[in-house]
Amino acid sequence: MEFDFAKQPGKTWKKKNNKKDWHPLMTIVTPFYNAGTYFEQTFYSVMNQTFPWFEWIIVDDGSDRAEDLDVLEQCAASDRRICIVRQKNRGLACARNTGIQRAHTDIIVPLDADDLLSPQYLEYTYFGLYYHPDAAWCYTDSVGFGRQEYLWKHAWNAKKMKRENQLVATAAIRKQAICRVGGYKPEKWAYHEDWRFWLELMAQHQYPVHVSGYLFWYRRLDDGMLSGIQKDRRKKQFCKKIIRRTSKRADQTIRAVEYPIVKTREPYYRTQFADCWNDDTIPSEPGKIRILMLVPWLVMGGADRMNLELVSGLDKSRFEISILTTVFSDNAWHSRFAQYTDEIFHLPDFLDPAHYMEYVGYYIRTRNIDLVWISNSYRGYYMIPWLRRQFPDLCIVDYVHMEEWYWKDGGFARLSGMFGAVLDKTYVCNANTRQVLADEFHRDPDSIEVMYIGVDKEKFNPHKIKKGKIYQKLNISSERPIILFPCRIDAQKRPFLMLEIARRVSRQMPQALFVAVGDGPQRRALEKAIRKYGLEKNVICTGRSEHMEQYYQDARLTLICSLKEGISLTAYESCAMGTPVISSDVGGQKELIDPAVGMLVPIRQKEGKDFDERKFSDEEVQEYVQAIVKLLTDTQLYDRCSKNCRRRVEHTFTVNNMLRRMEQECTILLNQELNIQKRKKLSAAIKESGFLAEELYMVEMAEEERSMASTAVMSCLEEYVEKLLPQGSARRDQAVRIYRKWRK
Repeated sequence: MEFDFAKQPGKTWKKKNNKKDWHPLMTIVTPFYNAGTYFEQTFYSVMNQTFPWFEWIIVDDGSDRAEDLDVLEQCAASDRRICIVRQKNRGLACARNTGIQRAHTDIIVPLDADDLLSPQYLEYTYFGLYYHPDAAWCYTDSVGFGRQEYLWKHAWNAKKMKRENQLVATAAIRKQAICRVGGYKPEKWAYHEDWRFWLELMAQHQYPVHVSGYLFWYRRLDDGMLSGIQKDRRKKQFCKKIIRRTSKRADQTIRAVEYPIVKTREPYYRTQFADCWNDDTIPSEPGKIRILMLVPWLVMGGADRMNLELVSGLDKSRFEISILTTVFSDNAWHSRFAQYTDEIFHLPDFLDPAHYMEYVGYYIRTRNIDLVWISNSYRGYYMIPWLRRQFPDLCIVDYVHMEEWYWKDGGFARLSGMFGAVLDKTYVCNANTRQVLADEFHRDPDSIEVMYIGVDKEKFNPHKIKKGKIYQKLNISSERPIILFPCRIDAQKRPFLMLEIARRVSRQMPQALFVAVGDGPQRRALEKAIRKYGLEKNVICTGRSEHMEQYYQDARLTLICSLKEGISLTAYESCAMGTPVISSDVGGQKELIDPAVGMLVPIRQKEGKDFDERKFSDEEVQEYVQAIVKLLTDTQLYDRCSKNCRRRVEHTFTVNNMLRRMEQECTILLNQELNIQKRKKLSAAIKESGFLAEELYMVEMAEEERSMASTAVMSCLEEYVEKLLPQGSARRDQAVRIYRKWRK
C-alpha cells in the first residue's frame, strides 16, 4: 500500500462534537511552551477525533511569546473540553506530570503540541485498553513527517526496547500505571523522558496493547529535542547513562497483545451491552440519515468501487456514512474513502473477532445509526439477528453482487437467503441474481430489488480522453488492435482461458495484442504460462492501473470470460467508453451485453466442480475466437456496436441513477409505517429466542477460523507446488490433485 504523507490529519477543523457536555473517559495532556507555530494543526487533529469523550489539559509551561499565547487562548476558548493550566517553565516532564495530576479520567494520552492524531486514534486506543483491563498502555503505529518521512511499524520486542526506543511518547496510558512509577522524571537537561518511562513500566512488569494502523503523526524538526541531544556530547552521554541504568531493571520477557488477532482469544465470549452508552450519543445534524456500511475491506474491486460511489455520491446534506470493515487487509483504498468520511474503522486492527458484534452495537447506539448496509461481509450477516433484537427501529439491508456456487454453496447469495427473514430488503445488481434468490433460496421476490451499479459517465467519457497514451506506454504500433482483459487475475476470471483464446487469435491475427490489466493470486502463474507458450509479443500483463479509462480508449475490444459475474464493472466502464464487449453469458451480463453492443458466448465450464480448471472446451474457446475476429474485421458491425455502447449506458446504467435510487429507497424504508412495524415485530420475536443470536455468531467464528486454517495450509501447498516440484513430476501431479480437490 502506498502511503500519502501529504494527507496529514488536522489540516482543517470540521467543528463537530464541541457543543455538548461530554463525560470524559480519556485525558489528553499537552505541554505547551511557545508552541504556537504548529499548534493549530494539532488542535484541529484533536477536535476531529471520532471519540468525543475526552478532556484536554494543556499545560502552559511559562510561554513568553504573545503570539503563541494568542493562538493557545483562541483554540482553548472554542471548546469546553479544554482546560489551560499555567506554571513557570519547568520542562517537559514536569508539565506532563502537572497535567496528569489534574486529569479526571483513568486513561492519559500524552501529546506534544506539534504532533498529530488521526481521527480514529482515541477510539482505537480506548478499546485496546477496554478489552484488556490488565494492560498498562495501548499504542499504535506511527508516521514520521516534516523534515523526515517514514512509517514506523514494528512488533513489540521487550529485549530490543532495552537497547533502542521503538515507541513514541504518545499512547493511551492508565493513570494508575503512571502513578506507580512516579510519573515522568525531570532532570537537569532534556533527555529521553518517554523511553525512560516505558522502561520503568517494564520494570514493574507492565505490558502493552499494540493496535494496528498509522494513527499517530510525529513531527520531525531540525531543531527538535532529539536533535539537540545528538548534537551535544555531554547531553548525549548524560542521556545514555540514565537509559542504561533504567534498562537494567526492565523485564525483557514482557509480551504485548498484538493486533490484528486473527484467531480469537475468547471463543465463548458472550456479547453484552454496556449501559454507559445508553444516553451518551453523538448528535447528528437534524434531518440527516445515518448509514453504517459493514464491508469486508477497502480494496480495489467492483464491490468496493460501488461502495465508494455511494460514500462519495450520496447527498451530503441528507446522509452521513460510516464504514466498519470485518476482514484483515491492507485496505489500500482507505484514503479514497477517507476523503468523504472520518468514520472508518477496521475492526481487525484493534478488536478480537469475539468483540466485533459488541463494538458494532456500541457504534450503532452512540452514532444513532438509522440503517445498516451489509455488502460481502460474512461476519456482518451473522450479526443480523443480534442487531435486530437489540435495535427494534434499525433498518438492515444487504446488497448481493452475484451467487457463487463454488464458494459455500452460493456465497453471499446463500447468506442473504438464510437471513432474508430478518432483513428489511435485499438489493441485487442484476435481475438474474434476484431470480436465483427467489428460486434457489426461497426469498420473497417482493423483498428483493434490482439496483444497477452503473458507471460514472463523465469519468468514462471517450470525448474527454486523449487517444494513444497506452500505445505510447507499451511502446507498440498504433496499428495493433488491443484486446483488453481488465480484472483481478484469479480463477473466477479464467485468465488461462484468455490465454488460450489469445493463442488461437494470434494465429489468425498476428498483430493482435491482449493486455491483461490487474493483479491477483494467479498473475505469476499466468506470466509463466505466457513465457512457456512463447506469447510475450501477443499477451502483456501490466498490473493494476488507476486510469482504466485510458486503456478502454485505446482498446478495440474488452474481453470478459469469467466463470461468474453479476454485471461486471469492467463491462459498464467499457460500454461507457464506446468499446464493445465480448463476454461470457453468466450472471446478469446479458442485461447489459447483447448483439447491439458486443457478443455473448455461452459458458461450457461447469461451476463448482472444476472451478480452477485450466483445460477448456475447444468449442467454447473457438466461439470466443470467432467473436473477436468478427468484431475486429467487420467495420460496420464494430462502429454500430461502439455507438450503441455509450447510448445504452447513458440511458440506463449511470452512477447517478443508482445514487438517486438509493436515496429514495432509504427514505421509504425508514419512514413507511409498514416497514417500521415489521422491524418491531421481528425484534420482539427474536427476543423470545433467548441467546441464540449470540450463539450463532460464536459458531460462525469457529467456522471462519477452521476455514482460515485450511486456506493457510493450502496456500503453503500451492506455493510448494509452484516453487519446488518439477513440472510433470508425479509428486507435483499428486499435489495439484489434492489442491484442486480442496478448492472444490
